[in-house]
Amino acid sequence: MADAALNTEGTASRNVFGFLKESFPATSVIVIVIMLILPLPTILLDALMAVNLMLSLLVLLIVLYTQKPTEFSLFPTMLLVATVFSLALNVSSTRLILRDGINFDGRMVRAFSHFVVGSSGNEGIVIGFIIFIIIIAVQAVVITKGATRVSEVAARFTLDSMQVKMMAVETEYSSGSITEEESQRRKAQIQKESDFYGSMDGASKFISGNVKIGILITVINILGGIIIGMSIHGEPLSIAANNYVSLAIGDGLISQFPALLISTAMGIVVTRAAASGNLSEQVMEQIFYRHAIIYWICAGVLVFLSVLPGFPWYVLLPMSALVAVHAFRMGRKEKKAASFNEMMSKSKDKKDEKSGEISPVVPLDALSLELGYGLVPLVEKEKGAELLERVQGVRRQSALDLGLVIPKVRIIDNSILEPSEYCFKIKGVDSGRGKIRIGYYLCINPGTVTTEMAGEKTVDPAFGLPAIWIDQEKRDEAERCGYTVVDPPSIIATHLTEIIRRHAAEILGLQDTQAILDTLRKEYPAVVEEVLREGKGLRVTEIQKILHGLLRERVSIRNTVSILESIAEYAPVSKNIWFLTEKARQALASQICGQYADDDRRLRVLTIDPALEQKLIDSKYETPSGIISALDPASQKMWINAVSKAVTAVKEKGWMPVVLCSEQARFLVKNSTDRELPDLAVLSVPEIVPEVIPEAVGMIRIENN
Repeated sequence: MADAALNTEGTASRNVFGFLKESFPATSVIVIVIMLILPLPTILLDALMAVNLMLSLLVLLIVLYTQKPTEFSLFPTMLLVATVFSLALNVSSTRLILRDGINFDGRMVRAFSHFVVGSSGNEGIVIGFIIFIIIIAVQAVVITKGATRVSEVAARFTLDSMQVKMMAVETEYSSGSITEEESQRRKAQIQKESDFYGSMDGASKFISGNVKIGILITVINILGGIIIGMSIHGEPLSIAANNYVSLAIGDGLISQFPALLISTAMGIVVTRAAASGNLSEQVMEQIFYRHAIIYWICAGVLVFLSVLPGFPWYVLLPMSALVAVHAFRMGRKEKKAASFNEMMSKSKDKKDEKSGEISPVVPLDALSLELGYGLVPLVEKEKGAELLERVQGVRRQSALDLGLVIPKVRIIDNSILEPSEYCFKIKGVDSGRGKIRIGYYLCINPGTVTTEMAGEKTVDPAFGLPAIWIDQEKRDEAERCGYTVVDPPSIIATHLTEIIRRHAAEILGLQDTQAILDTLRKEYPAVVEEVLREGKGLRVTEIQKILHGLLRERVSIRNTVSILESIAEYAPVSKNIWFLTEKARQALASQICGQYADDDRRLRVLTIDPALEQKLIDSKYETPSGIISALDPASQKMWINAVSKAVTAVKEKGWMPVVLCSEQARFLVKNSTDRELPDLAVLSVPEIVPEVIPEAVGMIRIENN
């Protein structure tokens, strides 16, 4: 029973706390509105003024310790609430000051009118009035005006660049550099930034309005107080002026001091638009952790000023000593860093020399990217190293699409290339190159362009499509016209993706094949042992050739287990590489069909005239490197013309051309058309799974044959 009672009390307390938590914002706004209408007792007014001061200080501290400005997305709303709350306090204090006059006992206002001013009597009134004017001027002319201008510019540029940022994220996602979740997160962050700085643009007007109203309320307090004191309370002009001016200044100071904190916080938020990280860390890094020479010069200037007549040497000399100590410590750190870098450089040189003595072999990079000096900024860390991230994304996507882990792409500059030129090399051999215009966008016509734009004509380096270069200002217009707009890093990343697809077989080396088998051996030992079984199994080089055959036709080898199982099944029958490759394809039938079928699971195919297909089979000729089609030159020419004509007809209908033939003819059809039509997909009948419906859309035949 006792436990039940305790649980009931705990639940009730949580419910009450939850209710208070949910109702607090609404209750606070209602209280602020009531303050504008109903008079408040002075003790409550003092408490609310203290709360206003505390909240303003908290807002400033939160801003100072926020990593990114957009993390405090509630700030524009806080500006509005704080401004209305401050004005409500002004109205309440004005009501009490004008009503009670010399009998007003608000401690917070009295404290600011005497203690903060620092003097009493007429001198204190004058000093307080001057301080009040200075605070108002600093807040209105310096902080608020500057922050308002910065917020306007930040909001305009954030809104203008939002579409560009969104397209950049979409391009990264399309090229495989980032996942869908990361794409959605970045888009949400961009939208959040736009909403935040748009709200800040409007919220900054609250502060400027608060300053103007503060001046008006102070003037009303002074004039109204003098009139009420003289006409109603019968006070002399000097007493009424002294009393009401003092209270008005105290009320103005206590209302403008929190507003000054809030406006300072607003200025910090909008001026940190391009910064991220803790402000304290940024101050230490960007101001106090600079080169030692800067602080030595500063210390020298302070010493020079201290010896000049009239300057306070007792202040300047200790200050210069502190700066000199900091300069000395920074100099020691710089020397240590320089000696460490020199040591590491010498160690690296020794290792290079030592390795050069041991091995005369200079290995080639499996895949490298060479850049002209004009494209080097794309990989510089100081400028974002955007290309490095794209290349890493392409490697990840290639592993998912092809099942091939691409080795790290070595990126180097090449002075022989033109400044805007880049070149891909596979094992030292040029495999593709192109030219980039930094600061411009490549516009490709995908066939949906409604209005052609003027621009420098060029060719898309990845697919050879006609394109134009445009500057950044015309990007939105090009997208509206139907062009596919691509930025320079995406051009190189897309070209790299296409090169990997075309040359995947060249990239997969013998050592890579062995690494695949070693990895699979841990989880599928029976499969690997069966394939490599001595006497009845295959060698690693033969497995590599089978994987090469699949990759040449852009068949993913990610399902390596199924490939090895098919090899293990048919290797006892024949160790012919062509035969085993065809059986591996049949084991991947669902994957291959899904690669070419439409969304409705229909596969539009071109069939081959039976007599022509038999002629291809009869032309089979075995060589030491495999089987080939050995048609005579005249027949080969007619065959290629017939295939090209049929393929063109299918493409005009908007379908992907796929040739369907018998298992015996499939490799010969692909081999005989590979030079003229390298992207032609050729499937055999056993590769068609029941879930896919083949639909014949044409037949390849040689006329008058």
